[in-house]
Amino acid sequence: MTSDEVGAAISYFLPSVPWVIELSVLVAMFLSHLLHLQGAAKITGYVCGIVVLGHGDHPWSYGFYRLTETILGIGIAVLVSLVPKLIPIDRSKQQDS
Repeated sequence: MTSDEVGAAISYFLPSVPWVIELSVLVAMFLSHLLHLQGAAKITGYVCGIVVLGHGDHPWSYGFYRLTETILGIGIAVLVSLVPKLIPIDRSKQQDS
């Protein structure tokens, strides 16, 4: 279960009041710790809070779009990180210096 799904599930049943946002962030971060994803806990809480706070009338579609944006962002970041590996390095020029 992703943070988007946690936020969508909680916001589907409860209104967007401060204690509900806090509860959703706590649940999402707790699930991250249970899955041994401590590094992702902060981002999970942040994304879950955004989904609960800004879902409008359709929390599931909003959560799905946020999940899609996150996956695309991660994919693009991975592709950009591969760019330096595509640039050839002339080792003979480095040794002459």
